[in-house]
Amino acid sequence: MRRSIVALAALGFALSAPNVEANPALPLRDGSHDFDFEVGTWKTHLKVLTHSESGAATWAEFNGTSVVRKIWNGKANMVELEVDGPTGHVEGLNLHLYNPTAHQWSLNFANAKAGVIGVPTVGEFRDGRGEFYDLEPIDGRMTLVRNIWSDVNANFCHFEQAFSTDGGRTWETNWIADDTRMSNDGLSPQ
Repeated sequence: MRRSIVALAALGFALSAPNVEANPALPLRDGSHDFDFEVGTWKTHLKVLTHSESGAATWAEFNGTSVVRKIWNGKANMVELEVDGPTGHVEGLNLHLYNPTAHQWSLNFANAKAGVIGVPTVGEFRDGRGEFYDLEPIDGRMTLVRNIWSDVNANFCHFEQAFSTDGGRTWETNWIADDTRMSNDGLSPQ
């Protein structure tokens, strides 16, 4: 148990360090335009994990839009999410920022209900797949958070968020978004 806590603390420190040293086995690449694909307007289908009173996992589904604007010539972007479903209305904002020293992105999420930016997940894309991590308190327990971007192309992308309370040995996916491009609205970097 102590080893898991130390490993999680080390991971948290490494993810938050502003000048991450390069691993010689993994050459750093310029990922400053990894999120260029996302600029435009998207139809969003969102599934959020909820738990019923019996403790069984259930999913709430939402539909709406995500509007993504390029900032700083693509080295940042802002996502405005607005969806509705049987359990209500959700408005969120995600600010993606590129760190040119670390060659990594931080994904900073806030929802209109809370009005604060949460702990950023930090990571990068490799071979068309983006992986981003953080360590944060959730329900009073330090939890490893993982965000994965996959199936990325000009007209579709898939996003999943998962939590782990055992140092990454097991994960529970709790947020799934599938986005289909509606238009680039002149916002696209092309």
